[in-house]
Amino acid sequence: MLYNHFTEKLIGLQGIIVKKVFDNDKSKSILIEMQKKPHNCPCCGTTTSTIHDYRKQVIKDIPAFGKHVILILNKRRYICKHCKKRFFEENSWLPHYHRITNRLAFHILNKLSEVSSFTSVAKEVNLSISTVIRIFDEIGAPSISMPKVLSIDEFKGNTNGEKYQCIITDPVSKRVLDILPARYKHTLSDYFKRFDRSETTHFVSDMWSTYKDISNTYFKNATFVVDKYHFIRQVIWAFEAVRKEEQKKFAKTRRVYFKRSKSLLSKQYKHLSIEQKQQVDNMLYASENILKAYSLKEQYFDFLNSPNSKIARDKLSRWALLAEDSGLKSFADCAKTMQNWSAGILNSFDCPYTNGFTEGVNNKIKVLKRNAYGYRNFERFRKRILHIFSSNWQNHDKNNKVA
Repeated sequence: MLYNHFTEKLIGLQGIIVKKVFDNDKSKSILIEMQKKPHNCPCCGTTTSTIHDYRKQVIKDIPAFGKHVILILNKRRYICKHCKKRFFEENSWLPHYHRITNRLAFHILNKLSEVSSFTSVAKEVNLSISTVIRIFDEIGAPSISMPKVLSIDEFKGNTNGEKYQCIITDPVSKRVLDILPARYKHTLSDYFKRFDRSETTHFVSDMWSTYKDISNTYFKNATFVVDKYHFIRQVIWAFEAVRKEEQKKFAKTRRVYFKRSKSLLSKQYKHLSIEQKQQVDNMLYASENILKAYSLKEQYFDFLNSPNSKIARDKLSRWALLAEDSGLKSFADCAKTMQNWSAGILNSFDCPYTNGFTEGVNNKIKVLKRNAYGYRNFERFRKRILHIFSSNWQNHDKNNKVA
């Protein structure tokens, strides 16, 4: 009896008796029986202990000790003496008509909460890919409501015939709320008008005009905020355009030197070492246009250090005038972009919210897509992303039965 108690604890299944273990290089097969006990007839409710016959059932379980585990259940069928109904014994860890244990299904869902592909999970648990996908498809989506701070961005999903998919997150609670099949205005409009948006106070996005229009139309009470990374890189791009144009005029040796030193030129001057400052000074003397561009870049970084939107507004206005009068087309275009997006840019100085969490999610989605060699089915792709990132899915109720 003590042996059976420890065996039950080791295997982790209630009410079983281990009869025999077959072992080979790849798998363990365990012959088991349920402990015998009286059962109530499902038809008339009469209690019976009469066994009609036994049937063997092969069941796949979670891997253990580095091997696949196969349970061979010697399954009893009882007969009711009153109504002659024949029925199988009760089993808490194996649903009717299933050939895998409940815990194997949840083990699969747990593995799919990482960026593993369906193929790799199927290989690990000794099931077909279609079975793993079928188990995953059975789980449902969590309910969605608009958060106080909403972040929106796109990523290259290449699924459902669309190049870009749209992601909506809550950057405060670090949750992925939903994935949309495209970033078109009509797609976003049809989606957001279904929700109560009155509680949303901030709408964070990049410099994609459709997002700005959606914010103005559906989130009129929310503050529109442009993510800092996206307006900072506009100036870096402008500076790089000047550098590339100017270095074409240099001899090959100097051209290669400038190209290899581009990261040094992009850094803030105050963050450079003494030796690096000397290198930068020498490079700036080589071209008047690079010197102008570098000066504008440094002044822009000074604007970024503004403590609030009021001070930032004055600095941005002065910087835009200098950029327009610089004679550098890339900086004149950049100044125009800053003026067009000034409201959202300045709002970023009065709140701590960015698209940082969303960009991190996008990077992980890229890994997921690469591991799976892409997804054709958008709904499955969407569900997979939500399963990985949503706390509602990661804390999935294990009492729910999964086919």
